[in-house]
Amino acid sequence: MRTGSRASRHPLGGVTWQAPELEVSTARRLIAFLEDRRVLYAPDSWEVPAHCVQSVLEIRHFLTAELGKLDGKSELSASLRAMRAACRKFLDRVGSRDGRDVARYANHHDSWASWTFYSALGEMRGTFGVHLARIAAQFRLDIEDQLASILPAKDEEDSD
Repeated sequence: MRTGSRASRHPLGGVTWQAPELEVSTARRLIAFLEDRRVLYAPDSWEVPAHCVQSVLEIRHFLTAELGKLDGKSELSASLRAMRAACRKFLDRVGSRDGRDVARYANHHDSWASWTFYSALGEMRGTFGVHLARIAAQFRLDIEDQLASILPAKDEEDSD
């Protein structure tokens, strides 16, 4: 058995691969961290745009720190990079470097800023949902209901 990885015997023979412990612990930390990030799942009416921008900056910082600990060629690394890119895209779309341009006017629901902010937020949530679903499936991890609300809908054929 390789150091740093988990393997188990398959009941029908052979060895089944399981992810390295580092990746498992990173995936657990990631999900626990994101479960407390309302920017990813709270109803739009609850959002304070400036707080959302700050939270996205914190998420991006967290993802960067976690990426530094992983093998850059892993599937988990690829998902973390995609989520970090979604954070950058959100921040680029909401305005200036710190996001204040759009965030200042995003609560005026009849303004261009509102459309820009909430469409960027929805796109980021969608990207996170796809990658969180992959991570949860790969590492067999549960996600709290609030964060799980951004996961893609399950195909009805899969539920049979």
